[in-house]
Amino acid sequence: MSGADEEASRRRSLPEPVTAVTDTAGDWLPARMAEVEAGLLAAVEGETELSGDAVRTLNAGGKRMRPMLVLLCAGPEAGDAAVRAGIAVELVHMASLVHDDVLDRAPLRRGLPTVYASAGRERATSLGDSLFSTAFRILVDGGDADAVTEVSDTAVDLARGELKQREGAFDMELTEADYFERCGLKTGRLFEAACVLGRASTGGEPGPVGLFGHRIGIAFQLLDDVLDIAGPPERTGKARGTDLLDGTVTLPLIIAAGFDPALAALDLRSLNEETAAVACDRIAATGALDQVRTRAIGLIDEAKAGLAGAGLEDQQRELLELIADGVVMRYS
Repeated sequence: MSGADEEASRRRSLPEPVTAVTDTAGDWLPARMAEVEAGLLAAVEGETELSGDAVRTLNAGGKRMRPMLVLLCAGPEAGDAAVRAGIAVELVHMASLVHDDVLDRAPLRRGLPTVYASAGRERATSLGDSLFSTAFRILVDGGDADAVTEVSDTAVDLARGELKQREGAFDMELTEADYFERCGLKTGRLFEAACVLGRASTGGEPGPVGLFGHRIGIAFQLLDDVLDIAGPPERTGKARGTDLLDGTVTLPLIIAAGFDPALAALDLRSLNEETAAVACDRIAATGALDQVRTRAIGLIDEAKAGLAGAGLEDQQRELLELIADGVVMRYS
């Protein structure tokens, strides 16, 4: 295969909205993304007795948005430190998903059996722990002390967010403020860390891009929660209303409960797949999903506007705006 053919194949293998960004960026970004992908594979193949599960988890799919954000915030000068940070951020993301599947007893992830379902709770927990450890090892081996601190703080916030989700499970009195605090910790924080790590790797001021990442991370979660209510299983890779079945109260339900007394009185513990689908229909009928989409788009607009004072090159800012728009496009 020629070099041009290899490049074309590599671009086709990248999931949306990544391909649109790489096509706009030029050669440097796909090349660095390929290094991240190779680094991820090398990292999980080194998991010894857990390597098979780790490789399957890596190959199950994923948008690689977080490593992409690391590289975009580093810019064309992105070096080895940015690549290591991208690998570490994605490993942390993978670890958190594996642990979430254990806590949720999830049978499927991206349409495939979870490690929890196929290999059991103990093995899945061990895999998640190992992926977290590997992320830190990569940064330590690279001498990236500041990155270790950022990822460590982020991992603590992810755990805090998960704890808040467990504390609020099945609680129909959960407020919007509670919901957004949870989203900020569980989802926004890792997007934020990706941007901070990338910008810091090339000596830039990380504050403005960190806020950008936080906002698009929350928008991502809002739209994911809409998809849980409205998305067909063949697209989401899980049963419709999975969050309801898990007792996870999301913004669509909070808003819809304000319009529909039957939803306000809903006993989430009593739901099965059939009644959860009925509840999803009731939520959609209130117009709550459109309200949540509007809020997500508003966060994306705020995120893009906040880049004005970030000291970025024009193309760098354009690419970050494009990936922010891609968050919305994924759910359109």
